[in-house]
Amino acid sequence: MAAKTFTRDEVAKNDTEDSLWCIIDSKVYDLTDFVDGHPGGEAVLRQVAGLDATTEFYNLHRQEVLTKYDKTLVIGTVAGETPQVVVPGPGELSAVPYAEPTWLTPQFKSPYFNDSHRSLQRAIRDFTDREITPVALECEEKGELIPQDLIDKMSKAGVLHMRLGPGKHLHGVDLLNGAVKGEEFDYFHDMILSQEMARTNCRGFQDGMMAGMTIGLPVVLNFANSESLRKRIADEVFSGQKKICLAITEAFAGSDVAGLRTTATKTPDGKHYIVNGTKKWITNGVFSDYFVTGVKTEKGLSVLLIERGEGVETKAIKTSYSPAAGTTYITFDNVKVPVENLLGQENKGIHVILSNFNHERWTMACATIRQCRTIVEECLLWANQRLVFGKKLIDQPVIRLK
Repeated sequence: MAAKTFTRDEVAKNDTEDSLWCIIDSKVYDLTDFVDGHPGGEAVLRQVAGLDATTEFYNLHRQEVLTKYDKTLVIGTVAGETPQVVVPGPGELSAVPYAEPTWLTPQFKSPYFNDSHRSLQRAIRDFTDREITPVALECEEKGELIPQDLIDKMSKAGVLHMRLGPGKHLHGVDLLNGAVKGEEFDYFHDMILSQEMARTNCRGFQDGMMAGMTIGLPVVLNFANSESLRKRIADEVFSGQKKICLAITEAFAGSDVAGLRTTATKTPDGKHYIVNGTKKWITNGVFSDYFVTGVKTEKGLSVLLIERGEGVETKAIKTSYSPAAGTTYITFDNVKVPVENLLGQENKGIHVILSNFNHERWTMACATIRQCRTIVEECLLWANQRLVFGKKLIDQPVIRLK
């Protein structure tokens, strides 16, 4: 159905509280029912009633604000006019200098990146833009946890599998409709995945988006002492039906894993461990079903897979970023854990824990580099958009020099 068109004179007649329209970049917005919901108050909207508010809008807002409200507030376009602001579509590259890595430019030939890397980059960017970012923005703002619907989509697309990095767990798995073969997935693919998903720019949600699985499930895959346990947990978590997290940090010890106080004592019959203690700042713990837990055993440190059940209590912790991360305080009160759930060897858990840190730090570094590019991109965009003292910020010598 064709969009309705209006003349500027028609828009100008709707300049009252009962019918408040305005124009932004050739689109006509009906803000009548948005007056009470506008963060800046109704006085701001009354000032642009019936007028072209393009300059005023872009002097205060990012383009994403319009994208958020287009479906509900746009009623048509101005006859004979077209938008002047170019907005990249889902999956498209940014034209802003330094916003994209050099290897993505068509004229650049990299010795490190091949066609499979470019294929994955296109596929995961499109998936992120269409499926993840809209949900991330909403959850980040409201402090809500990742919805099961998105987890299911990530599972079906093979995104959950890829987040663990290269390995046999990817073999034979359909990754984003064949964007890359699991057997060919390398650390350059891993970097691309981390960087593209970081483009949501929702820091709390990024951790809430199954980061606990990224650092918790590899411990099970690499150190479970029975194939049946390994397969059961992997199938449940990769399907998205069960969630897992890494529970190492305590109020008493973080990276100093040797200082952990949570204890695991064997029962007299040797069939179970009884776990007592607490864990703090555990990402995704509030919604996890399994906890890969660092504990003190008789002669050293061990790692157990603890299932949510009797004696396990989780409580959300307020942090400086969004509650969407699911950051948690966990209490273990006489929790009975089968000895079969020991990961690695008893009293040698330090090797299990430290072996898992490398990939976690690697993905953090990848995401940080991507976010540095985002900062440069945002600064350049805003400097060319914001008007002060009658000119753009970029026209101010000090800003331009920076």
